[in-house]
Amino acid sequence: MNVSVVVFPGTNCEFDAKYAFEKLNATVSMIWHKEKSLPKDIDLLILPGGFSYGDYLRSGAIAKFSSVMDAVVKFAKNGGRILGICNGFQILLELSLLQGAMRKNENVHFISDFHHLKVINKNNKFLSKLNEGDILNIPIAHAEGNYYVSQEELKSLYDNEQVLLKYCDAFGAESNPNGSIDSIAGICNKEKNIFGLMPHPERAMESILGSDDGVKMIEGFMK
Repeated sequence: MNVSVVVFPGTNCEFDAKYAFEKLNATVSMIWHKEKSLPKDIDLLILPGGFSYGDYLRSGAIAKFSSVMDAVVKFAKNGGRILGICNGFQILLELSLLQGAMRKNENVHFISDFHHLKVINKNNKFLSKLNEGDILNIPIAHAEGNYYVSQEELKSLYDNEQVLLKYCDAFGAESNPNGSIDSIAGICNKEKNIFGLMPHPERAMESILGSDDGVKMIEGFMK
């Protein structure tokens, strides 16, 4: 499997993503944001976490104007798979490749901790190795992770099985760290080829480091 990771000024999770996918025997290449095109043979494109352009103006708002983005949008609209993690999710929202917007965390503080997630829908490649109702322990690290959509859009997300992950406690009860509407932690598009989540599965690949619950998430993409 060929994976490419787009790198922006301020990206800080590109090597975590590289490690995670190489651990599962994928071939990973890095794509600098000034490139005009993507490799022709990639199976998955990753927009990793970090603080692209220092999060100036608004998280992901400047990154969406990078040279590579025309190719990213074309790849997405041609059915290519994209995974946006944390800042990558914010960028996908700014590009309107996913529905909604991000606001500052409800407590206005940066949050860096492990947090539990509940699998809401596995009818997609990303979570296909998991079961609905599974509880995962995955790190979060963000200041603008308060996901928002209108009530009409929220209903549409559920109707189309686009809500993938919700924040919860270790027993599955709702536990919302940032104020996200309906405790949503991850979504996909209607076509189920574009995925975005605020938690970091690429940082949950080794039990000795706190959790290996990210392995099954990432395995879903493997051929």
